[in-house]
Amino acid sequence: MQALETFIQKAIPTFTNAELQQFLALWKHRRTLQRGQWLNPKGHVEHYLYYVVDGTFRLCFETADEEVVVGFGYPDSFLNDAPSFLSGKPSQFYIEAIKSAELIGIHKDDLHAFAEANKTFAAFWLKMMEYALLAQIEREIDLLTTSPLERYNRLLKRSPHVFQHIPNKHIASYLRMTPETLSRLKKR
Repeated sequence: MQALETFIQKAIPTFTNAELQQFLALWKHRRTLQRGQWLNPKGHVEHYLYYVVDGTFRLCFETADEEVVVGFGYPDSFLNDAPSFLSGKPSQFYIEAIKSAELIGIHKDDLHAFAEANKTFAAFWLKMMEYALLAQIEREIDLLTTSPLERYNRLLKRSPHVFQHIPNKHIASYLRMTPETLSRLKKR
């Protein structure tokens, strides 16, 4: 819980100690997963926002031909199946632990109630959603308009920590290239 507390203090420096403690008390859902376990299987309705205390995750979906990685979770980041969380519909994705992991979760209803009662948090949450939307748009533009080298360089610049936490085969899938192509690009 200390890692989440530190994260929130940095993200929302105007939170009073009472607000911080009230918010932290809502993070009641603890999960511990081993490598290869699913946080959420496909078809699951997402009810929690998780904070990754330790471990790494991949967010994937399957097509008829392949498994596609569309995102990652790693320490000091938030993680969930956003489309299911926001819509209340069954997930098209699954979230799998790449390494043993520990998470803390807050239920959607508690998160929304806190945001309604706390304007400081509501402003922070809105900024987080705006950032997530912009990041998704940037990713789509990258995938549609840039070369593998450009996608690799942008990820390296934007999120160098991914290369420290995530195996190359999953990074390659995320960048929509083969592991061999990623290996060649990393050698440049």
